[in-house]
Amino acid sequence: MYLTREEERIYNGEYGWAYQISMKILVKLGDLYGADRLIPIESAHISGVAYKTIGDAPIEFLRALADSGGRATVKATTNPSSINLENQLFTHLPKEVIENQGEILTLYERMGLETTLTCTPYYLERPKSGSHLSWAESSAVIYANSLLNAWTNREGGPSALASALIGKTPNYGLHRLENRHASVLVRVEMRLKSEADYGALGVYLGEILRDRIPVICGLRKREEHCLKQLGAAMATSGMTPMFYLRENDKGGKSVEEKISVDERSIKISYERLTSAFDKPDLIFIGCPHCSPEELRIIADYLKGKKVRDDIKLWICTSRYARKIAEEHVEAIEASGGRVICDTCAVITWLKELGVETLVTNSAKTAHYAPLTNKVRTALLSLEECIGIACKGMEI
Repeated sequence: MYLTREEERIYNGEYGWAYQISMKILVKLGDLYGADRLIPIESAHISGVAYKTIGDAPIEFLRALADSGGRATVKATTNPSSINLENQLFTHLPKEVIENQGEILTLYERMGLETTLTCTPYYLERPKSGSHLSWAESSAVIYANSLLNAWTNREGGPSALASALIGKTPNYGLHRLENRHASVLVRVEMRLKSEADYGALGVYLGEILRDRIPVICGLRKREEHCLKQLGAAMATSGMTPMFYLRENDKGGKSVEEKISVDERSIKISYERLTSAFDKPDLIFIGCPHCSPEELRIIADYLKGKKVRDDIKLWICTSRYARKIAEEHVEAIEASGGRVICDTCAVITWLKELGVETLVTNSAKTAHYAPLTNKVRTALLSLEECIGIACKGMEI
């Protein structure tokens, strides 16, 4: 891979170890995937923030980067952590957990990263159309490529952090136009009624597509929060990096394969993502993190209702969205729900917080929560989730 004279100096250590190791990570990645050069990026989004998922091993590496003067050279945001350090709810967790999570955040701050602690950085600042990014959160990657016309590969935490320090990324994969063409045509032959249906569709498609790019036709509802759930689910069960939308299947002759999705296909996803139980301990909304508009919708559903005392209702969002939608946050919490920032149910310790079963409108959560927290789950629409939280309906 070609390096400029300045890049070679960084690679040879003339700017210090932090930048040298970052450059070596990017060069190794570029050589592995056949990149011809490094290209500038507008921003980086770093995963590997939650102590529950990364553990102790990376802390020493982050400390070495910070101690040797590593600083971000482009806008760099961070994924959710395992706890909200300012929320009383999480003080019941072990002291060591709280301290280690706090150190991780401090180290990222020392390197000039914004501790935004959200998986939806596009709500904070929308990338420019056609801009190159280095983002590591799978749901944000597919959202950026598909709905924002930004260009990013599905980075790992270390490569996204290296890009944040260098301000560049290897020119391969979805940074190149020839790799952004759809190869599969998907016909949706049923009416999707809720964001949970979109998530169930996404899980089904992700398993079939793996890393291929589809063009999807037949979707009648195209609300942003539904498409967000579709993309997040596709990136969860597979490695789908982007998708295209089309009104009909005309002009799909160039694709290599055609797939039809009917009610049975969606039902299969629901069955796989749902365990049978009577009453959940937790109703969880906000994976990916809720937008201000979603907070408004939730507040409207809760109007005139009260959350049952024996069921927790968590709404996870970013601090930015919480501030923008302060009026709706107050309404949600007045009804007995809790609007939580900086974390989510997938990457915190649910059982230690008294949760054995949960209901969610997120297919991503329904997929991961049994794996990361060993809890039973059910996937339902937002309206059904709120109904259970307030009425104690049986599933």
